[in-house]
Order: sequence, then structure tokens, then C-alpha cells
Amino acid sequence: MDKFLITGGRPLTGTIHVSGAKNSALPCMAAAILTEGDVILENIPQVRDIDTERKLLASMGAEVELWDDGDIRRTRIRCATLSDPVAKYEIVKTMRASSLVLGPLVARTGLARVAMPGGCAIGGRPIDLHLKGLEKMGAAITTQHGYIEARADRLRGAHIVFDKITVTGTEDLLMAAVLADGETVMENCAREPEVIDLAALLTAMGARIHGAGTSTIRVQGVTSLSGARHRIFPDRIEAGTFLIAGAITAGDLIVADCNISHLGALIAKLQEVGVRVDTLGREAVRVRSTSSPLQAADISTEEYPGFPTDMQAQYMALATQADGVSIVKENIFENRFMHVQELARMGANIRVEGRTATVRGKSRLSATNVMCSDLRASASLVLAALVADGQSVLDRVYHMDRGYERIEEKLRAVGAKIARVSNVPAPQSEEALAG
Repeated sequence: MDKFLITGGRPLTGTIHVSGAKNSALPCMAAAILTEGDVILENIPQVRDIDTERKLLASMGAEVELWDDGDIRRTRIRCATLSDPVAKYEIVKTMRASSLVLGPLVARTGLARVAMPGGCAIGGRPIDLHLKGLEKMGAAITTQHGYIEARADRLRGAHIVFDKITVTGTEDLLMAAVLADGETVMENCAREPEVIDLAALLTAMGARIHGAGTSTIRVQGVTSLSGARHRIFPDRIEAGTFLIAGAITAGDLIVADCNISHLGALIAKLQEVGVRVDTLGREAVRVRSTSSPLQAADISTEEYPGFPTDMQAQYMALATQADGVSIVKENIFENRFMHVQELARMGANIRVEGRTATVRGKSRLSATNVMCSDLRASASLVLAALVADGQSVLDRVYHMDRGYERIEEKLRAVGAKIARVSNVPAPQSEEALAG
């Protein structure tokens, strides 16, 4: 099982590049189910969840091809025949996004069998909102033996009001609605950029969608969709992780190939903490330290455009290095403080009560062995290790591989001492850590 060895104490300097957004690529890959034509996606990240999605589509009968054309990475998906419309547990047990194939499968084939989703144990992501919406659209839903089955001769348009904002629910029902008979109106929708990106692909395929990116989306169903070519936008969570990496190490780091318009809440918070942030055009951000120490600031995670829950753990690592008391409130997932215990092992002063964490800084972090429990918790431990005194060992970094592409290589290129190893031998040499 792979581990990271990280020696802290080096500022990150230079330019680091952001990959395509995993959370946009996954629903866009699922959207290929809706057509017999070729769907070509560019800027696909090479992360474990994408590999899982490829295997899932191939198991259903799709042709999935990945190739590089110079600096452009493309994936071609052709779902001319879907011989087995089942999302098998053996494939999807490590990926929460498996539910995203439910809507497009029943819309295209009239039948879908999907294993209950797996992935990070950060709290409930109830699929009942997906199922209620599909039932309103005329699908018959049964659940047994760990699988959800949906059947419908032809979905019909409906008026759907989400009980709570759900990104995957919005995406799933959006894909179902584009082939439904008549108009579908969805209210209290997620406004995340990933929803907008999916809608852009669906529109290129011939869907009729209005309001993506707002709380109300209207879809006029069509009888069929064609293939399309689409470029996945940059990963805003990876970009945010790198911005905090530059800030926490008191470095001078340019985060390139990002979409600045997606980073507003984080940039504002970094500036409040005392990080110097300069935007360089529309696709790059520079972060650097000032002569003044970082100052504590509170965050409260919210749906987009609020502070993202996927950046909460990384921000908490930064808060350990700020003078004063930071209050971190987690409003999206009920079990997203699993990184706290590991940060405390490194010397962080954090107290948790319910969904609120109180971080007292500045703490001097010391290197130790820590365990990665989920994707974003892994990122927070990498950030803490970058400033810890000594060499930290991070175990179970396969969580990190689900959503970050070659993160150790990217960080090493801007000055981090980080190495991936399959086991931990005798103490590493400086040359080995430098790569």
C-alpha cells in the first residue's frame, strides 16, 4: 500500500498546473450513456475515480478510449449498445458518483440497476432525492439486495422541488430530463460550476436546457441526442488546495490553468487571513506571504457560491498556522472532521463539538505517522506535513489518488520534499526525498 514521505519546512515556489475537474468529468462521462454517438471529452484528469467510471461504462457495453494528442488528453466514449445496464457493486463500491448513471440509464434504456454508492465515509449523501425525482417522472423504483432498480417505458416531464440542495441529484435528474417527454422544471437546484459544465455538454449534444447555474432549471425533453466534443474545466478544489499549499508554506506560488471565477470564496478568505493574492488574467493566481503573520478567520461551509465543504479540511490545516482562534463550521456533511484527530497527532490544537471545530493557533506541527481517511482529509494532512518539523509518513494515500492527479510530482516540482513509496524502509536520503 503506497505511502507519502514528506519532509516539511520548505516554501513552495514556482508554477503549479491544475488538472481537469474530477467532479465535472464524472457526470459528463455518465452523460455519454444518453446517446449512440461519440462523446469526446478533453482535459480528463488521470485519477482513480475516472478509471472506475471507465470500467463501469465498459462493463455496460460502452467503448471507452483514452489517448493523448500532444498536450491534450482526450477520452472517447461510445454507447452505441448498452448490453448490461447495471452498475455493479464490485466496480462502484469505492465511488460515490455511481448514482450518476441512474438517470441517464433509465432515460436511454428504460431500465437501470445501480448498486448503492460507496466512496468516502464523510457522511450521508442520501440518494432518496434522486429517487423521488425519478418517481415523479414516471419511473418505478425498487430497492433490494443493495441495488436500486428503476424502470420506465418513457420518462415524462415533471415539476421537481428538491428538499435540500444536492449536486449529484441535480445532475442525475438533469440527465434524465433531457430525454423525458415534455418539460421538466427543477427548483432548489445546486448552482455549482460542475452543473453548468454538464449542462454545456448536454446542450452541445442537442438538449434544451435553461437556467443551469441558477436555483431553477427548465428542460424541454427531446427524442434523441447526438455525440459532441467538450472540454472539462479546471478542478477548483485542486486549485484551492494548491493555493493553500503556497500560503501555508510561506511560499511564492503561481497556480496556473485554473478558473478564477470559481475560487471567489476561498480567495476572499485567504486575503482575510493575511495572504497576498494576485490574479494573473483569468486563469492564474499568485499567492505569497507577507511580513505579517497569518491571522485567524472563521469559515462556514455552504453550497456554491459559499465556502466549499471540499476545502474545509485544507483550510483547517492553514488555520493551525494562524495566530488566534478560528471557528470552522461544517454545514454540508455530518462526519467531515475525521482529519482532526490526525492533525492533533501532529500538534494541532483543535476542539470539536458537533459540526463546529475550534482551531487555536499558531501551532508548531511536528512530523509523525498519520492515516488518510478520505479524499480531502488526505489533502489536509499533506498540507500540514509540508510545514511540520521532520519527516511525516502518510498512509492510505489511495484516498488522495481518487481526486488528485500526480500530486506528489506536482508538489515536488515546486520545491516540496515528497516521495511516494510502497513501504517505509530505513530513513530516506535527501536525494531520494528530492526525487
